[in-house]
Amino acid sequence: MLSIGTPQINLLEKLCNAMSVSGDEGEVRRIVLEEVKPFADEVKVDALGSVLVRKNAAASAGKKPLRVLLDAHMDEVGFMIVNDEGDGFYQFEAVGGIDPRHLVGKQVIVGKDHSKGVIGAKPIHLASSGEMDHTISIDSMKIDLGLEGKAKVGDRATFATKFKKVGPSIMSKSIDDRIGVAILIELLKNAPKNIELCLAFSVQEEIGLRGAKVAAHYFDPDLAIAVDSTPARDLPDYDGNENTKYNTQLGLGPAIYVANSSTIDDPRLVKFLEDTAAKNKIPYQLRQPGGGGTNAGAIQLSRAGVPVVSVSVPHRYTHSPISVSRVDDWKNTLNLLHTALKAMSPDLLKR
Repeated sequence: MLSIGTPQINLLEKLCNAMSVSGDEGEVRRIVLEEVKPFADEVKVDALGSVLVRKNAAASAGKKPLRVLLDAHMDEVGFMIVNDEGDGFYQFEAVGGIDPRHLVGKQVIVGKDHSKGVIGAKPIHLASSGEMDHTISIDSMKIDLGLEGKAKVGDRATFATKFKKVGPSIMSKSIDDRIGVAILIELLKNAPKNIELCLAFSVQEEIGLRGAKVAAHYFDPDLAIAVDSTPARDLPDYDGNENTKYNTQLGLGPAIYVANSSTIDDPRLVKFLEDTAAKNKIPYQLRQPGGGGTNAGAIQLSRAGVPVVSVSVPHRYTHSPISVSRVDDWKNTLNLLHTALKAMSPDLLKR
């Protein structure tokens, strides 16, 4: 079994602290390229900016090996500067799905130089009672970089939260989906020899699953697994009722999808992952069907169609300044995928 130690923690910290808002993923892309080049048989950056990696199967006189694609997206939600209003104030828009309730007073970093700023709005002392009854819209907020701060239209910004490990937990911005990126890198470093392993570190997932569709068209895989981070709804119900809408829970292991808003996951692959987990005593959970989605939604529609399944690490507080995950869930997700890949054969897709 693979483990999560200091090198893996340090890599995830570097990935999470980087700023790679959708459409400007260069900081994470540079880290990925540095990590994968010593271990890959092919590395390329496609026209959209995704990193595409191939590790060939061992030479064999037997059946043609499965070509398996694993995808994790490099981008994160954030902001784009859309107007310089003078005196260090900048109008901005959200990039990806962000709840405005998370924003007022939050520290941000802006642009290539990570200029430090804060998201400002009218203070409570000056707000009318009517204004207090409503969520403040992003149109009413500004990023304040101070009189010396500089930014330009088109610059990306994101939360200034720094990665930290607290006991069994990790807390950071952009765990969605830097934890998936870290898992793919570790799988490449421990690549099984029975399959042709294709890895897509994709761009622009948060604004429409764009990079994964192009990557799947390039690789033309026999099957694909989207590796992501999924929301956990495991907070207590403060009304005293039983919380039955968990979606996923922290501490129960990788979440295997069966259906979401964009995909009905291939039942052969779902069963294969469940059987693999049970046989190897790896904790897992089924993600409750419902909304949300992963890059599997775009991959499955590539070329003549691709059997897909999604596997995610649960986390709390999605698309907010800080999310929380468990190290054991990360480790068990890594080991479920690694064990499953080693057990794959062409017979897997027989109906």
